[in-house]
Amino acid sequence: MIVLGVILLVAGLLTGISILWTIGIILLVVGAVLAILGGTGRKVGGRAHWY
Repeated sequence: MIVLGVILLVAGLLTGISILWTIGIILLVVGAVLAILGGTGRKVGGRAHWY
């Protein structure tokens, strides 16, 4: 999700389409929050990952 957010940010910047920029920021923030929560061992969406 973070990678998709970065791709949309770059695409929005290069093409000048503001909706891509906005969606990219949203995906980047949500992906970062989920990655941080998952890294701390909390359940995300009712799922826990065991490594």
